[in-house]
Amino acid sequence: MRSSWSAFANADQLCAVRRPGGVLFLIFHLSLFIFHSSEAQVLSPAARVSLITYGPGQDDISSVFGHTEIRIVDPMMGLDRDYSYGGFDYNADSFVLKFLRGTLPYRISSHQIGQVAWYYQQNNRSIREQTLSLSGPQKQRLYEALETNLLPQNREYRYKFYYDNCSTRPRDMISAAMGDSLVWAPTVKQPTKSYRAWMNDYLGAKPWERLGMNLAIGRPADKITTGWEAMYLPNNVFNELTRAQVRTANGKLLPVVTQTQTLFEGQSVFKDTLPIVVYPDFVFLVLFALVAFLTWQQWNSNRLGLVSKGRWLDRLLFGFAGIWGWFLFLLWFATDHGVTTWNSTLLWLMPLHIPGVFWATSTNRHPYQAGMYFRITAVLLFVSLFLSPAPGFADELFIGTLLVRALYRSWVRTASTQLVARQEEV
Repeated sequence: MRSSWSAFANADQLCAVRRPGGVLFLIFHLSLFIFHSSEAQVLSPAARVSLITYGPGQDDISSVFGHTEIRIVDPMMGLDRDYSYGGFDYNADSFVLKFLRGTLPYRISSHQIGQVAWYYQQNNRSIREQTLSLSGPQKQRLYEALETNLLPQNREYRYKFYYDNCSTRPRDMISAAMGDSLVWAPTVKQPTKSYRAWMNDYLGAKPWERLGMNLAIGRPADKITTGWEAMYLPNNVFNELTRAQVRTANGKLLPVVTQTQTLFEGQSVFKDTLPIVVYPDFVFLVLFALVAFLTWQQWNSNRLGLVSKGRWLDRLLFGFAGIWGWFLFLLWFATDHGVTTWNSTLLWLMPLHIPGVFWATSTNRHPYQAGMYFRITAVLLFVSLFLSPAPGFADELFIGTLLVRALYRSWVRTASTQLVARQEEV
């Protein structure tokens, strides 16, 4: 482990702090807000600007993608301040509703790096600092812009996971302060991979969260990103700045990063933390096997006409799918996330299963009507097998589970209709 704690904090003091929960850290983080006047101080020639990149963590879902902050240090002024765009107010009115709808305002905060570095150290998250080559006027312009953002009337912004977040904001602030003198590498315009693929690179150690997030986001997440768009992730901002250059007054191009130092080296966090028996793939494989076995038993014992057999199982499975379908439907039409639209998952997590499955499995439902319901469902499920966006096989296995029941119900109802017709002829 390489460390440079002496630059901003006492290592022994940092190690003495006990590890908090993610929520407690965010509350502490918000408590560090500082109210500033609208007139920023004038930086001295000794001032320096750097970008702080915190590595991914495993403590909660909000930490797995890392974090980015801007640091401004001026020893002549006694200034050492970090600017973070990753905070929000737990006490905000209708917090949960706004969070789910994607309308919860995020905000900028400022603090000294030593006040929060212990958290990242205790959670095994790397801390890297890139010192940037800005001219005196550019440093002052950036400092004043950040201080202006800190004003109560300016500090909040509308967070967008892929498009406007705690990583893109520092990038944009630095880019605006440097203007045309900042020359990004050609990679910022070149295609990389999709938003979804980038996201999945960071979710390997959280299989259930990875499954849920992949099911919740729609086609916008499958857009192939450029290097610029991929900078919604902190590590990508770090890498692009490493390749970027600054044009000096005489037209010469020099690296914009003059120094990179690792303040804390965390170990790899992408490890399997769950036993295989609770992995989504294994859980849904067991479910598929159990449902297939029960369906086979019902098939052999049905003898036509016993169409109510297994009704509880169908209501449970398709009801579960319908509940989640309504949730995804609301994410599409009742939220402002921007990436939950055009979600093909709704073809198999179909909201209309609530109340449709109860209608179709009613004992007084005409066999033809119920059979048609499950035949349409089977077609949608079959198509969904080829549209699955999530990595792994958990969603395909659950689709297969529903497909087994839909095909069985289609056959039972059709056979019952034929039996009724023969009885009427007699």
